[in-house]
Amino acid sequence: MKVLIVEDDGLMAQTIAALLGQRKFNATIVSDGRSALEMMELYPFDAVLLDLRLKRESGLDVLREARRKGISYPILILSGDMEISTKVEALGAGADDYITKPFKIDELSARILAVVRRANGHINTKVTIGDLVIDLDARIVTAHGNMLTLTSKEYDILETLALRKGRTLSKDMLMSQLYGGVDEPSIKIIDVFICKLRKKLSDALDGNCPIQTVWGRGYMIKECADEPAPENYAMSA
Repeated sequence: MKVLIVEDDGLMAQTIAALLGQRKFNATIVSDGRSALEMMELYPFDAVLLDLRLKRESGLDVLREARRKGISYPILILSGDMEISTKVEALGAGADDYITKPFKIDELSARILAVVRRANGHINTKVTIGDLVIDLDARIVTAHGNMLTLTSKEYDILETLALRKGRTLSKDMLMSQLYGGVDEPSIKIIDVFICKLRKKLSDALDGNCPIQTVWGRGYMIKECADEPAPENYAMSA
């Protein structure tokens, strides 16, 4: 999952990013509200961690401006302010959660997963697509009850598509999810990952792979690959 960290304390930001990285989150850091808004408008994120008291501006102002601009990413407030009135104001301004500093990284990662699931219409920690089950917390995939062996990048692509089931994701968005603009290879690598992932899913699901190509647009996961495909869909990468 791709997370934007908006935090002007450099050490704090780097620590959060490193700890989330150990849990397979892809974190991007910015230190001010203007940069945060620009990033949210330009790049896809699964969630935003927003410090309430930035040096240059109020995190609440950044939150309100993001919502005014129609930015719908889940936004979690990080703050040392424990006042109920502050929490109520933040949630009323459009925050999806409010986490008080100091916090445990396990709690933070769990809350990120929870708001991302809810934002994409998933209540449980597992996403089920036919006989395919994706455990978001454990990062485990099973087909017909048997565990699949996936690389980290293959899992990330599958999770990204599964959380947005029925929606087409471009190769650029998948690339951003995997690499976050850091040391990005050729975009053709997405086709390579998709091809390998499809092979593993097809072998495990008796040839019924849910990943489809939408010509000229990208890839999507459908609930059942046996359904008649519209003419702009294709099953090959």
